[in-house]
Amino acid sequence: MIERYALPAVANIFGDVARMQRWVEIELLATEAQEQLGVVPQGIAAQCRELAPVVDQAFVDAVAERERVTNHDVAAFVDVLQESIGFPAGSYIHHGLTSTDVVDTGWCWALRDAMVIILEEMTELLAVTSSLAHEHRDTLMIGRTHGIHAEPTTFGVKVALWTLQLRRDEERLRNALDGIAVCKMSGAVGTYSNIDPSVEEYVGNALNLTPTPATQVVARDRHAEYMWACASLGTTIESIAVELRHLQRTEVNEVREGFTKGQKGSSAMPHKRNPISAETLSGLSRVLRGNLQVALQDVPLWHERDISHSSAERIVLPDSSMLAYYMVRRLTSLLTNLEVDAQQMRYNLDLLQGVVYSQSALLALVENGMSRDDAYRIVQQLSRKALDTKTHLRDVLVESLDVNLTHEQLRFIFDESRVLEHASKTIDAL
Repeated sequence: MIERYALPAVANIFGDVARMQRWVEIELLATEAQEQLGVVPQGIAAQCRELAPVVDQAFVDAVAERERVTNHDVAAFVDVLQESIGFPAGSYIHHGLTSTDVVDTGWCWALRDAMVIILEEMTELLAVTSSLAHEHRDTLMIGRTHGIHAEPTTFGVKVALWTLQLRRDEERLRNALDGIAVCKMSGAVGTYSNIDPSVEEYVGNALNLTPTPATQVVARDRHAEYMWACASLGTTIESIAVELRHLQRTEVNEVREGFTKGQKGSSAMPHKRNPISAETLSGLSRVLRGNLQVALQDVPLWHERDISHSSAERIVLPDSSMLAYYMVRRLTSLLTNLEVDAQQMRYNLDLLQGVVYSQSALLALVENGMSRDDAYRIVQQLSRKALDTKTHLRDVLVESLDVNLTHEQLRFIFDESRVLEHASKTIDAL
């Protein structure tokens, strides 16, 4: 992931130093478990832990140098670790294990930790959206379908629906967390041929990971589910971002992204104030969905495993984790600093001479005994007349010889409080 979107809280989980620190700990735990079984001589596990090297950049560089000989990253890692610990204790490192016992357990450990951080940030985002929804519970605005004025709604309702969708994404993230928080220490084809199952249990308990049946690798549907949760979250964030981009258009101008002192909207046009955060979020969501396709294609592997998934995962698993976290943080900031122009919302609501209440007029005529089709045609024609003559639909209805509505019915048709009487039910669901 490029540095621009790699925030340290998650990015640091996936660095080479952190990865090999996890590998060392997994190896040491496995050695401890083997010693309890009597497979490893007494005292060896303690020596391994005591003599284990500090995993820093120098250690990573040593592994990279060794890999130029082994052409195998885990074999190189084991060689350097064993050499650092020394003989005879070091000889028992990696005893009975295969590479993916260490790598897959390490991956699941890292992804689990990343998801915990993403979920913590989701809590902050949901607090912001819920607060914004309640704040604008009564902020009237026009609802739009197909981009065209439909009927009145409130900005609070709009944000409440975002909140409910984000909560569903939060649930998907939690399910993915449960699915990925596993480990396997079952050997070359998952049959525990050279390692007792209790080793897997010991390592899992120490790392708070659940042992799972596997081939040589943990089944990749778990990783695909993790990626789906990230991509789904990204898509929800994009749907919010697209809405904000439309609402910030000059012709609409109902919301505006916060604009800090000294900020420039354009290198050429000083008047510009662009929805840069929302546009950035739209773009990044495309990367998450693209990475999901990779994760889905990583599920079917040959027999007990091949490494066609491995190279791709080195890219998409860290990148998607970092992007999901970045996008939640960016959206939280965007909404925290969002400027909502209630006066402009009111102005836009009144733009179309009251024709946005056409359904209420249609229903009133039906209730007066007119057929629905006749009522529809009449209101359609009168709405067009209101727009063409810039006359409020109420006045056009009064003047029309085709309708016979009482003053009370006319008041009812254009009563905003009546139209939105139940709208806040969505906000009350938060």
